[in-house]
Amino acid sequence: MNGAESLVRTLLTGGIDVCFANPGTSEMHFVAALDRLPGMRCVLGLFEGVATGAADGYFRMRGQPASTLLHLGPGLANGLANLHNAKKAHSGIVNIVGQHAGYHISYNAPLTSDIEGLARPVSTWVRTSPDARSVAADGAAAIAAAKSSPAQIATLILPADAAWNEADGIAEVPAAKLCPSYSPQAVDVAAKILRGDGSRALLLMGGGALSEHGLVLAQRIAGKTGCRVMAPTFHPRMARGRGRFSIDRIPYVIDQALLLLKDFRHIILVEASDPVAFFAYPNKPSLLKPQGCQLHRMTDWGENSVAALEALTHALQAKPRDSEREEFAELIKPTGALTLTSIAQAIACAIPENAVVVDESITSGRGFFPLTAAAAPHDWLQNMGGSIGFSMPVATGAAVACPDRKVMCMVGDGSAMYTIQSLWTQAREGLDVVTVVFANKSYQILRSEFESVRAGEPGKRAQDMLTLDRPALDFVALAKGMGVPGRTVTTADDLNKTLVEAVREPGPHLIEVDM
Repeated sequence: MNGAESLVRTLLTGGIDVCFANPGTSEMHFVAALDRLPGMRCVLGLFEGVATGAADGYFRMRGQPASTLLHLGPGLANGLANLHNAKKAHSGIVNIVGQHAGYHISYNAPLTSDIEGLARPVSTWVRTSPDARSVAADGAAAIAAAKSSPAQIATLILPADAAWNEADGIAEVPAAKLCPSYSPQAVDVAAKILRGDGSRALLLMGGGALSEHGLVLAQRIAGKTGCRVMAPTFHPRMARGRGRFSIDRIPYVIDQALLLLKDFRHIILVEASDPVAFFAYPNKPSLLKPQGCQLHRMTDWGENSVAALEALTHALQAKPRDSEREEFAELIKPTGALTLTSIAQAIACAIPENAVVVDESITSGRGFFPLTAAAAPHDWLQNMGGSIGFSMPVATGAAVACPDRKVMCMVGDGSAMYTIQSLWTQAREGLDVVTVVFANKSYQILRSEFESVRAGEPGKRAQDMLTLDRPALDFVALAKGMGVPGRTVTTADDLNKTLVEAVREPGPHLIEVDM
């Protein structure tokens, strides 16, 4: 077998059976190996950012890495933004990036670049295979890195001659590096704080703590001690919906966050980071915790936060009876004009049980979170890295990972244009994704930020850089051109009806909300 075949066989043996691909000439022997060897699902993306974002979404929902196939340095560069988001979300991915044959690099052909230099900022593990006989072992090491705890992005660079020359065979995947389960001492510290000053303590939870069982435990702890439980502004995945413990997030707007956190004296971090502002603003602090508030880390990323919360409930003697009964608002379908409230109500009514909601609604969606707490049980995914163009690829990968679950993608019109090619992949693969585009015809978030950073009053040239008109985007036509049926809605009644139809019917659909 050649190097490419040895790598594909090693990937399959190591449990990597999905490849989100956008290949080129240097990767043709790898493509041929994928063609010859059964077992790998190959999903084509028409832009590398679709492939890398889909791998992120796949990991978030499956808990197992997928691979990507990217073409040389420029192909990797096209996928960097969503690899940045994936790294911030601690998603495991194995990137396979083609490279020129070793003897060809010195000629400085047009596509020659420093691929390792491009990969390092978004990868924890980077390696270039020196020859065909090294490829399988390098692939096995990449798999182990991606599956470690916390999960990592591993980038393996595959020179063309290492792919086509003769290899030794399949390599055994070494055991993944695992972090300790959790620190009992850190749990003891948290228990002591909550016993003594629970009413002024915040349990800030991210990562695995936001699973359904993690929230059940947090609800008992809050009922027993009087502490507040919140999530960071953005999170990789949260269990939500009627019957689940509904928690708030730290607001994005810095003044709101400062006001909300001002009375806490202790913040206990459970797979969460110190709350900081998303950006710097003139005369405003970067750190959001109040003066004198102490931070206490109970678990770090990759540790077993659910086991730590179980230990904490045991230490506090928190029982199921300590959970305060939550009252959820009645879901009422809105009528009349489209407003942020009526849109949120319509979405809350439409979310089907066990759905996956991918949220990149930016400005339009800031108020959606509280109103959707009473929806049917679902998982809610958000952008940890802040690079836009995240949601449509992540929804694509989530649908590949969970073919039995409806995926709902909420995205602003500006963000949608970064990775609109996701619709083509959804159509080709028959993925069950409903994409809702909020078309306010501007980068509304940037208009708000222009004011927040005190840049002055935007003039005509600044306005032109913040608007999406002249010409207006037609998302229904764009969707149709990629094989996805779409419809524009202008009233809450239209939105209700269209959401019901799109959720009921299999396959991808697009709804443009004309705001």
